[in-house]
Order: sequence, then structure tokens, then C-alpha cells
Amino acid sequence: MKPRILTGDRPTGPLHIGHLVGSLRSRVRLQHEFDTYVLLADVQALTDHFEHPRRVRDNVMQVALDYLAVGLDPREATFVVQSGVPEIAELTVFYLNLVTVSHLRQNPTVKSEIAQKGFGESVPAGFFVYPVSQAADITAFGAQVVPVGEDQLPMIEQTAEIVRRFNRLYAPVLVEPRALVGEVARLPGLDGKAKMSKSLGNAIFLSDPADEVARKVRGMYTDPNHLRVEDPGRTEGNPVFAYLDAFDPDRARVAELRAHYERGGLGDVKVKRHLLDVLEATLGPIRERRAEFARHPDEVEAVVREGTRRGREVAAVTMRAVREAMSLDYFADAEINAGG
Repeated sequence: MKPRILTGDRPTGPLHIGHLVGSLRSRVRLQHEFDTYVLLADVQALTDHFEHPRRVRDNVMQVALDYLAVGLDPREATFVVQSGVPEIAELTVFYLNLVTVSHLRQNPTVKSEIAQKGFGESVPAGFFVYPVSQAADITAFGAQVVPVGEDQLPMIEQTAEIVRRFNRLYAPVLVEPRALVGEVARLPGLDGKAKMSKSLGNAIFLSDPADEVARKVRGMYTDPNHLRVEDPGRTEGNPVFAYLDAFDPDRARVAELRAHYERGGLGDVKVKRHLLDVLEATLGPIRERRAEFARHPDEVEAVVREGTRRGREVAAVTMRAVREAMSLDYFADAEINAGG
């Protein structure tokens, strides 16, 4: 049997090209090597979008469209809606007893995201404990491998610690996962900030039409000191060249453009025009496939519904083992019928 892998996204909006280079491309490749489960983490999305549940619901299908458009195949990868697997919530409750508040507070990923979102002391409890929910996601499906960026490694270590403590206290029924760190660095935002993000408004989305991509590329941050074509320009920290590194398959051409820009004589307009051609070669086919899938919403919904059903079957097996290990399998051999 193939080893099992769990990956996924919080459906807080459509996916962008940072997701494409950071995770989606590798998922498309890995789906043929692993028993792949892709989680549409709507419960985790609600931890900081609880005032807009309808928006989260709508985004589930938008993200599913993005998955299909980039090449995730429902015959190879199982799409699961997190809220459709209540066993995850049950596991989360059990795991909360195995983690201290101080340990959660010290989690580097949690600390940085709390700071980024400006919660201060008003951080929602659900957001604060989402590393525990993530541990429940991973263990519910018995995932042996979890692809992450380096910034997410503390989350996987948190999961491993919960697994080890559970198995030591109760019985060795949970699978301890290992992280699979992606090879591609995080893509900077259009504004030159360190992270491309929906919330920062500095992203090119997979669903953007061609004219919108062109508008965004024309407005990209470059080197503020590169005022004239003949001026030498900086390519380090310049998102235009970061995107070329990520998307232009002609490495020699990128190296030539970089050298030309650095010595002077290459204007921003020209290099952005080239980047736009490169991006369109990638995004054009994705856009076309996405539009085709969008014309059949019932079929997309059926993919997600069936995947969630299959995911719950797997999680139910884990839940039975966990309840037995914790001596909570009171009615394991009895059928309970509502109303007697």
C-alpha cells in the first residue's frame, strides 16, 4: 500500500500563485506516489473568519475548483471538507488535555500569526488552539507524511508530541507523522513584502482573468532606485525576478535578464512584459480548465461530497481505536437507537 499523506488549505479565499509554487505543484506530483487526502479546512478558517461563515462555505467550492484546475485528480486524491468529519472535533477535545497553554503560547507559528493578524490579547480561543486541531486532522487520517513549509515545522512537531504522549499514556494506536519540507521558497507579494497573502491584497490568484493579471504585474514593486532604463538595478528582493525564478523554465534566459538588469540598460516595463508572458503560459491553461469545471458545479460538489464520505470512513476507524485506547468505548458492541 502507498504511504498516506495529508495536505490542504484553509478556504479563506481563492488560491494564488504562491500556493501554486509552494504546495500545489508538489501535491500534483505526490498524488501519484502517496495515498493522498486533501483537507478543505473550513473549521480552521472559521477560527478567524467566524463572522462570515457563508463566505467560508462558498470558498470551499472555489478552492476545490482551484485544486481541479491545477491537476489534482479525484481518482488519485481525496478531497475532504473538515467540518464533514466530526471525528476531528472529537479528537481535538481529547488532545487539548495533552497540551499546556504555555506550550501553545510558545509555538513560533502561532506567535507569528497572532502578531500578523494583530489579535493582541483578543486572540480567539479557537485560533489559539488550532495547532491541536491540526494534530487531529493529521492523526484522524493516519497520515505518515505532511508536506509543509519551514514555517510550519513547529506545527508538525506539536502533532508528533501529542501522538507520543497519547501513545505512551493510553496505547500505541496513533501514527506519528513526519514533515516533508517543500523545495520552493515562499513567493513574495506584489508589493515586495515577504509574504504573498490574500489578506494583504498583494497576490495574483489562479482565478484572475488575463487582464487582471496584466494590471497586477504592471503595478508590481521593483527596485525603487531603478529610475531610468540605463541605471543599474537590484534583483535581490525584487519580486519580478523572484517570480521569474519560480515560473520561467528557461534558466539561462533568467540569468541573462538578471545580469542585464543589474548592469543597467533593461527597463522595468520590458522585464515585466516578459514576466507577464511567462505567467500567462502557466496560468492560461489553469484558467481554461477552471472555467470548464465551473460549468459543472454539481460534478464538483459530488467530488467533494464523495471525498468527505470516504474521509469520514477513515477517521471513524481511528476514532474507534482512540476510544478503545482511552476506555471510552462504552457501547462498542451495542447498537443505540434513538428513542429506544
